[in-house]
Amino acid sequence: MEDWTGGITTGVFGNNGDHMSALNIALNVFLVIVAVVGLRLFYIWWTRIRPLEPSLNLIWEADCEHLTTATVDGNTITFHNVRDFHWRTTRDRDERWEKEVVVQIDQLKDIWFVVDHFHPIRGLAHTYLTLEFEDGTCLSFSFEVRREKDERFHPWDGLWRAYELYLLVGFERDVTALRTNARKHKDYMFRAITPPGKDKMLLMGLVNKLNQLAESPEWYHSLLTTCNTSIVKMVNKVTPGRIPFLWRNFLPGHTPRAAFKLKLIEDWGGYESTLESARIDLAAQEWDGEGDYSEMLRSHLPSGPINEA
Repeated sequence: MEDWTGGITTGVFGNNGDHMSALNIALNVFLVIVAVVGLRLFYIWWTRIRPLEPSLNLIWEADCEHLTTATVDGNTITFHNVRDFHWRTTRDRDERWEKEVVVQIDQLKDIWFVVDHFHPIRGLAHTYLTLEFEDGTCLSFSFEVRREKDERFHPWDGLWRAYELYLLVGFERDVTALRTNARKHKDYMFRAITPPGKDKMLLMGLVNKLNQLAESPEWYHSLLTTCNTSIVKMVNKVTPGRIPFLWRNFLPGHTPRAAFKLKLIEDWGGYESTLESARIDLAAQEWDGEGDYSEMLRSHLPSGPINEA
């Protein structure tokens, strides 16, 4: 009996002990691997990424070759180097940079929020602002990556200081027509709602950001410093807390719903109706090219909020 019981006891607890030892060995090996990988990543960060500094003096792609700057004299803003490309396709284009574009601050009429769906996944989109002035001038302000010659953007690379942040200023007939007509993307354009005087403060915020980036370049980041998060930061700087922290901020394609709920854009008869009315790409693609592109777009948009009652 003693030998039989002892044999069972030894067998059971001996097997458990061996099993626990194997688990401990596997756990230790796993921890060693994690430590080695962690140290390697830290080494790469410390030696190759951390020392990198954004640059102003590289050979850039033609569509982001120049930095726009602005000078302010009282009520007058003069933008220097405003892009005015004419796009037939993404490769076939006429390249032109307007040396000076003059606008009056008190003539700012509307701010438009544009959502450009460039990918079948709805959350993936590009957002930017277009400022419309009383004289018909429509300038688009788009936070993008500034690409070096023959460089292509990839979101993964954008996490590791691969691209400088670029604030493109271009005529709407360039920046939006590129998307609606040359790329044939699905695009929406919403009239923004701003508290009294905040629209002009936002304009001046964009002016200051332009001049700041021309002096002190910054890194683009695929999560933290993107087209949409840059707009959010700009709006919250003008009106603190206006846009709360939302997951939609990181998936720009979903921002219209958040903007509608927060009353950041005009209500054109409920959310679905607003979305339908804001779509501009189909109308733009039917345009015969005659007349003013910006005027054509607005002829298809509501002139103000729609009262469902």
